[in-house]
Amino acid sequence: MKKGVVQVMGKFEILDHPLIQHKLTIIRNEHCGTREFRQVVNEIAELMAYEVSRDMPLEDVEVQTPVQVTTAKQLAGKKVVIVPILRAGLGMVDGILELIPAAKVGHVGMYRDEETLQPHEYFVKMPEDLENREMIVVDPMLATGGSAIMAVDALKKRGAKTIKFVCLVAAPEGVKALREAHPDIDVYSAALDDHLNEDGYIVPGLGDAGDRLFGTK
Repeated sequence: MKKGVVQVMGKFEILDHPLIQHKLTIIRNEHCGTREFRQVVNEIAELMAYEVSRDMPLEDVEVQTPVQVTTAKQLAGKKVVIVPILRAGLGMVDGILELIPAAKVGHVGMYRDEETLQPHEYFVKMPEDLENREMIVVDPMLATGGSAIMAVDALKKRGAKTIKFVCLVAAPEGVKALREAHPDIDVYSAALDDHLNEDGYIVPGLGDAGDRLFGTK
């Protein structure tokens, strides 16, 4: 680190709102079907977006109401980009767009080697001027942390400065790995589960989020 530069540390926050926790229980259930799973994931994402956007800056503007001119608040600062990690991250996009409809959407494509459990990047498509935007990376699961780290790497290489990572369920191993690799980003999860099993799945978790979202195996 250069002399005089202060390292800004990101935070890790569990969003324990009762509605988020209730809906998370619904999708943990193995009997939750594809349609309901997809709908509830979007509902959780929308609720989480409310909390994740809490620190967005505001500015004063003059507004003519039906009664008089007044000073009111509107969003200021960086424009938002939602970045789903393909494919499971797609399940969270529409929920966030319900709350932030003007957001742009970028995409990062990853697949996991089933033997090594390591992620491999195959696709990145982003809007321009990432340094002037607030990036919200979404993926239902933060397991080993490999995909999240690689996605954030891809954004930083393209100039992104302000990045948040949002997931539904995290494993301690994944949180540790992501925060060690990128200590400057904020990480939000609806739950911190117990551990990863030998196959790299979160325990108790909710299974393979991509398969459950899209009805595949």
